[in-house]
Amino acid sequence: MATIRWGIIGCGDVTEVKSGPALYKTRDSELVAVMRRNADKARDYAVRHRVPRWYDQADALIGDPDVDAVYIATPPDTHAHYTAQVARAGKPVYVEKPMARNHGECLAMIDACRRAGVPLFVAYYRRALPAFLKVESLVAEEAIGEVRFASIALCQPASENPDDLPWRVVPAISGGGYFFDLAAHQLDFLDFLLGPIAQASGHATNQAGCYQAEDAVTASFAFESGALGAGVWNFAADQHRDRIEIVGDKGRIAFSTFAFTPVELETDAGTETFAFNPPEHVQQPLIQTVVNALLGRGACPSTGASAARTSRIMDLIVRGNST
Repeated sequence: MATIRWGIIGCGDVTEVKSGPALYKTRDSELVAVMRRNADKARDYAVRHRVPRWYDQADALIGDPDVDAVYIATPPDTHAHYTAQVARAGKPVYVEKPMARNHGECLAMIDACRRAGVPLFVAYYRRALPAFLKVESLVAEEAIGEVRFASIALCQPASENPDDLPWRVVPAISGGGYFFDLAAHQLDFLDFLLGPIAQASGHATNQAGCYQAEDAVTASFAFESGALGAGVWNFAADQHRDRIEIVGDKGRIAFSTFAFTPVELETDAGTETFAFNPPEHVQQPLIQTVVNALLGRGACPSTGASAARTSRIMDLIVRGNST
């Protein structure tokens, strides 16, 4: 193959800017088909994005002989089902994050793709964004010496309407609350930056009562490297806070996960900042690595194996076990 021809299952909001256009703007990549259960919305998406074909049934898209690989952009409750279906068709899978509702579903997805002999990639796109790669290079260059610990703080005020809750706080669909949706990015990037987390524990509760899922989480974890970590996530706080700090024996690095504020490096020599603008389509750098991997000219840093590790840690923190 000289070009990867993509199909999307679930052409909803996340695909409008973040990912969908990246599939047809990435080098050696085309978007040839989209699917959504609402036929009118599928047709509208196809017209606006100039996609040749649209479907309202996943089976039809998966079976389309012109579709080489499938991007699953539905909510997490259907990720395992569609992954198995795409794998059985012998096609590579690129699935939205979090990878699934729990670690057990992740393992089933990995097994389905292994048995079918197809690769599995997950949309933890910060592993390929320039700002986060700068953090990686600073750590690799030992700009802060040997890493001692990492800390995460993510807080935001509650804003949900109890009569119209987003699926992200409905555990049957998402696996939990905003922790599973947002902390997933942070914990996955720390896995990429510092290596796998060996152990984790935490406390999760619902403080504001706006919905059933947890809205407050604290965690303690230890990396295989020996570095330690701690985090607090609160989605019913007084104001927004978005900060990760990586502390070493010679300095510290601070950065945001979602705000794209400058990366800060603080050492005895002073404080230096590095500013990066996010790309127009934030998934495009990672999608390029997926395409490169499928064409045999590179590797993607976000696989089913790496993403499953993140789901395992979230399960340990919130549920006390890796289901």
